[in-house]
Amino acid sequence: MESLVSAVSPDAPESADAALIRRTLAEIEPVSDKVTSYFYAMLFVQHPDLRALFPAAMDTQRDRLFKALLTAARHIDDSDRLTAYLSHLGRGHRKYGTLPDHYPAVGESLLGALARYATLSWGPETEAAWVRAYTAISQIMIDAAAENEAVAPAWWQAEVVSHELRTPDIAVVTVRPDQPYPFRAGQYTSLETPWWPRVWRHYSFASAPRSDGLLSFHIKAVPAGWVSNVLVHRARPGDVLRLGGPVGSMTVDHTTRDGLLCVGGGTGIAPIKALIEDVATHGVRRRVEVFYGARSDHDLYDMDTMLRLESSYPWLQVRPVVSTGPAAGRANGVTGELPDAVRQYGPWQEFDAYLSGPPGLIRSGVVALVGAGVPTGRIRHDSVDELVPVGE
Repeated sequence: MESLVSAVSPDAPESADAALIRRTLAEIEPVSDKVTSYFYAMLFVQHPDLRALFPAAMDTQRDRLFKALLTAARHIDDSDRLTAYLSHLGRGHRKYGTLPDHYPAVGESLLGALARYATLSWGPETEAAWVRAYTAISQIMIDAAAENEAVAPAWWQAEVVSHELRTPDIAVVTVRPDQPYPFRAGQYTSLETPWWPRVWRHYSFASAPRSDGLLSFHIKAVPAGWVSNVLVHRARPGDVLRLGGPVGSMTVDHTTRDGLLCVGGGTGIAPIKALIEDVATHGVRRRVEVFYGARSDHDLYDMDTMLRLESSYPWLQVRPVVSTGPAAGRANGVTGELPDAVRQYGPWQEFDAYLSGPPGLIRSGVVALVGAGVPTGRIRHDSVDELVPVGE
């Protein structure tokens, strides 16, 4: 939802600049790793002061910035999507300490890397097209950051007030921000820990906004996951984290009474729980169907909470779905794959659908939902690109 998920309409004429940019992108695609490495080498050699803006280990961050620039350039003709995408990036980059003066250095390194590896398509006209594109890209990001600076901090300090280990590798972490933190149920944010400075990972809010201002996250530790492992195994009450601003459009439209079809896999049940609380808070009876998926019954770590919610709200139906074994001994439990279970209980034409979980689940879930009759315009999920580092 926060990424450029589609290109310009095939019927729209392509500008001359876009055609030149696409030629460059097609040429560098087979050597994208080399282009990326060259880009950062140029950036850090020519502007060593910018190295401090990046984490010590560049494995994830190294690819993300360069990929974002290329994605934006690829969609230079789609002004509405481009502005939405880049505004999100511009606001998000505030937490890294990015300033307007940094953009020319990045642009210089980008052009240098492209000129080095796009030898067949590069020339004065192509370079001019990229200069125009990058000028537009950087200005949108600078303007979005400036507008955001007037209404929100670059980050919030947040003290851990509760740390509950649900399973050996899943913890519910609750924090208290140092100032009011406005967000909507279904959104997510980025977290930075004191143990890995400048390394940010995305996590969904596990509840609707609370009167006490506390925020909860469901964290699963994964092998070699820097942030997730310290949050699950090392963080304790009293530790202070940093939060980026809230992002994401997987939120409830309260102007309708259409049903909600919610599909959550693993810790992806966290924002689903928040959506249920949000519907309950608004007091409008609307049907909410939840499919809660995991590998086994043991992995349904938040099932007791979901059952309590189901017993409280007659409009809510929760179905546990496990890959192997019985599903929590429930009569309506399903054994099998989550997308198959969703198709089994369809059709869902009259529902707004919400998907939350690993990228693979999002992709297969979209296919299953479309197959079950849900229009693509009524399927909501977080950006798959943003979700890639969630478990790290």
